[in-house]
Amino acid sequence: MSERAGELHLLFSLGADRYALPASEVSEVLPLQRLKQLPEAPAWVAGLLAYRGGMVPVLDLCQRVLGRPANVRTSTRLVLVRHPEVFGGRLLGLVLEQASRVDRLPMEDAQPVGLARQPGYLGAVQETAPHGLVQRIRVAGLLPPDVAELLVNAADA
Repeated sequence: MSERAGELHLLFSLGADRYALPASEVSEVLPLQRLKQLPEAPAWVAGLLAYRGGMVPVLDLCQRVLGRPANVRTSTRLVLVRHPEVFGGRLLGLVLEQASRVDRLPMEDAQPVGLARQPGYLGAVQETAPHGLVQRIRVAGLLPPDVAELLVNAADA
């Protein structure tokens, strides 16, 4: 782990690129689990997870970003996140490849990407050793309002 101060992040891969989720928004990291499919949901909605007496909507970030499902490997995880702007703070699941390391990322090293039409879930980029370039993911930007409504209804059904 880096000796420099910075917020802890869970690092993961999407294809050949590295990304980071704030550890403060990660509730639990689970092995992949069987999910209930949601007919007519976008392809990147992986399904519903039965978890501690409730239903948790799950997104496949590889499908969302790269247009292909996440590889089923031992390092592919189901990460439960919680953010006050997503479902009023309810859990959301993310299928993430190579989600196996936590590291500190100093905010002062992060640089905005500067793309005019960058998706709301993509945050700043920074160079780290030994990971190279790492881009932050904003949990609050992952769900367009129409998909959020669909998932809330599915989880409450």
